[in-house]
Amino acid sequence: MADRSVPNATGLTGWRKSSYSNEDGGDCLEVVDDHPSGIPVRDSKTPHGPALLLPCSAWSSFVRGVRSGTLRP
Repeated sequence: MADRSVPNATGLTGWRKSSYSNEDGGDCLEVVDDHPSGIPVRDSKTPHGPALLLPCSAWSSFVRGVRSGTLRP
């Protein structure tokens, strides 16, 4: 099985927060678009920590679930 994490996420550029994030610094996910190995996802509170590297299909399923209300934050 391929490694599905990035131990130090600061080495990646292009992180973006959800458009639903607020300025209070709440619980936010950040992602990098167009990464060649999948979708890196990290907790915005720990930018120097690890990031999960999700397959594109898994990220798409997650986003569909949140948008449809099947998955709730």
